[in-house]
Amino acid sequence: MTDLRVIVDGRELEANWTDDAPETKAALADTLPVAGEATRWGDELYFDVPIDVSAENAREVVPEGAIAYWPTGNVLCLFWGPTLASEDDEPRAASPVNVVARVTETEPLTEIEGGAQVRLEQTIE
Repeated sequence: MTDLRVIVDGRELEANWTDDAPETKAALADTLPVAGEATRWGDELYFDVPIDVSAENAREVVPEGAIAYWPTGNVLCLFWGPTLASEDDEPRAASPVNVVARVTETEPLTEIEGGAQVRLEQTIE
């Protein structure tokens, strides 16, 4: 069972909440669904979300597939590979982010060219 559905330009991905940033997770969960036109930054998409949360267990290097909130810009980020800030092949944010979830599969994201329409919603079982 998955917690979340992420739709990126019609590609449906499954994701699960993490326990890394419980306050951020709660704020985002209360706001779902969220959607927006994303900007691409390397192998990362990000878009504005209507929450305002401080850094919480924030870090720059994140796991592949991480869904994270960037407190500096009030945006939600989806990472699947190296970004312009990466030192190797690891996904790396421009500055620390709060990881709230992780997609179960990133392969469909490798086909994304440029920005994309992104929607994050709670799955209902």
